[in-house]
Amino acid sequence: MPRLRGPELPILALTLGHVFSNAVRTLPAVAADVLSRDLGLTPEALAALTGAFPAAFALAMIPVGIGLDRWGVRRTALVLLAIGALGCAIAALSGGPFGMLVAQCVLGIGCSGALMGPMTYAARAMDAHRFALWSGIIQAVGNSGMLLSASPLALLVEWQGWRAGFWASGALAGLAFLGVAATVRQPPPVRHGHRPLWQDVREILTIAATPRLRALMVIAFASFAVVLGVRGLWGGPWLMQAKGLSRVQAGNVLFLVAVALVVGPALAGVVQRWVGRPVALLAGSHLAVAGLILLLLAGGPGGWLSEAMGLPALPVAFDAAIMVAFGLVVSFQILVFAQVRAAVPPEQTGRALSANNMSFFGGAAVLQAASGVAAGWGGIPAALATFAVALVVCSLGFLWLRRGA
Repeated sequence: MPRLRGPELPILALTLGHVFSNAVRTLPAVAADVLSRDLGLTPEALAALTGAFPAAFALAMIPVGIGLDRWGVRRTALVLLAIGALGCAIAALSGGPFGMLVAQCVLGIGCSGALMGPMTYAARAMDAHRFALWSGIIQAVGNSGMLLSASPLALLVEWQGWRAGFWASGALAGLAFLGVAATVRQPPPVRHGHRPLWQDVREILTIAATPRLRALMVIAFASFAVVLGVRGLWGGPWLMQAKGLSRVQAGNVLFLVAVALVVGPALAGVVQRWVGRPVALLAGSHLAVAGLILLLLAGGPGGWLSEAMGLPALPVAFDAAIMVAFGLVVSFQILVFAQVRAAVPPEQTGRALSANNMSFFGGAAVLQAASGVAAGWGGIPAALATFAVALVVCSLGFLWLRRGA
């Protein structure tokens, strides 16, 4: 039997970590009500608590970037996957808000290299053309973790409770650990001379502030936040409370959204190769997503579209169609990674991708907390509208900074 010698198998093994990350961080979408009940939290308090995940993720980006460039993808990924499995165990055993807060912080750290590991490996092992293709494959395969946190985990939560969902996610982290240990052999980049860690930290922050990356950092601030906010937290409660679906029915709709998030990156890659103009595609897609969120709210109870059609609320099929379109269009965010890779030399790839990921998850932490405050004021519609406003502001800021670059 011929032995695979190319980079594809190690990349897919590393991408299992991204599958795990997407599954565990979107689990609250189908378990928010029972999590709130068992932990004694209001929905807005749960949003603030689970916001610790992206906050810890963003803070871990600096050491992750250093680790990827200094010690290599293999060792960095193995350490982080072990931490992620530990976070699942802490979550499953937690008996109150503090335990879940600790778990979310540990999970954020453990998942912080889930996307950057395979992206950095691919960037070092492939030319620019193949990297553009594989960045879409990595994102698409990784997003399949959201398939697991839709109907399958909804059924598991309904059957065995939310703790079983965290145990299942921990098993997935263990599987990813074994896959990476068995396949990844890429050595760390050759380093000339000794560099203190503080210089690596300064370089990541310097890279993040360069004119060419500054605009990408701005749009990234809202880009992943909206995926985590809509698919990972508020989408399930919206479907259950505003549209009266059961947990499993809501999970089925979220399953369709996850399918769109799996297919979307490949579609975005095809459109980008056909059309070109990545800047226009990035800004236009994010503005369109803001419009889709507002359209979703317009079809809810008391929404202007529902009232215009003389209905208390539009049927669930409308929500499903809007959410699937959301998953397809927001997937154009993958164009950020190719833009970041092109902006730096290969030896800085890990730092540059990590710097951009700091903005992805830092924005998710800030906006998720803001959505919790908004929910306390105006309910789930206000929470979802928070992400629409952020998308508009960050997209316009991205275009303005690109003009001046």
